[in-house]
Amino acid sequence: MADTIVVTDLVKSYESKNAVDGVTFSVADGEFFGILGPNGAGKTTTLEMIEGLREPDSGSVSLLGMSPWPRNSKLLPRIGVQLQASAFFEQLTAREQLHTFVDLYGQSMARVDELLEMVGLQDKAGTRAEKLSGGQAQRLSIACSLVNDPEVVFLDEPTAALDPQARRNLWDVLRDINDRGKTVVLTTHYMDEAESLCDRVAIMDNGKILQLGPPAVLVRGLDAPVRISVEQAVLDADSARGLPGADQVEQDGSSTIITTRTPSPVLSALAERDALDGLQVRGATLEDVFLDLTGREYRA
Repeated sequence: MADTIVVTDLVKSYESKNAVDGVTFSVADGEFFGILGPNGAGKTTTLEMIEGLREPDSGSVSLLGMSPWPRNSKLLPRIGVQLQASAFFEQLTAREQLHTFVDLYGQSMARVDELLEMVGLQDKAGTRAEKLSGGQAQRLSIACSLVNDPEVVFLDEPTAALDPQARRNLWDVLRDINDRGKTVVLTTHYMDEAESLCDRVAIMDNGKILQLGPPAVLVRGLDAPVRISVEQAVLDADSARGLPGADQVEQDGSSTIITTRTPSPVLSALAERDALDGLQVRGATLEDVFLDLTGREYRA
């Protein structure tokens, strides 16, 4: 596939700090690409330079074969941008908000109902924007970014501060956008979100890309043990320590947790002892990769 976005040695500094420090990556046509990182990693600054909202200090960006900076009017009809914080026109309903954007872009008014259906807001069409829930407001914001039927959609932490149900609901909307052939670039610090949605991810910290690739490949590359949990009533810690392949055993409430790098003999031994009740096996996840790369200390 052709590359829709090509970023080369991108740098952006504020005072003496490099917010983005030599970032290089590409995004293929139709790809769902994630930029992950803790607060202050440089995700949003990188996205804003790709969108043409911020001027790079050095390096280059090619978006749909063109430079987005200085602000490129030829790109505006071809991209959609959903920012971290959205502001709607006061007193307007969801339908009226979309009417306004459709009119600005010179689109058919039939586009309004199409967008309301796409993001699942048909039943909230007559509700004023300030009365929408957080998840509904985010869906309306995404609908506004899709008014011009863009080829590339940029989403900056679209599910931040949403409850689990609203997040999962919004994931379905984002998958549908990508399934329609759109290239989607997402920033997030939710690892489960990136693992579920993205074809590839770039993990950033301190303005640099630390690793880049498909989530499953990054997880497989992490040398992490497997944690096997069984009910304590079925297998206590003393018995578990004698299992072949058990590297570490601990109690966690009503469960016995076995940590191992060779799960097959452990699982075979558990099956022989008929100790599979309540069995849970947890391997590494993208979150483990993220913490391994960026550390576990808290950052405000």
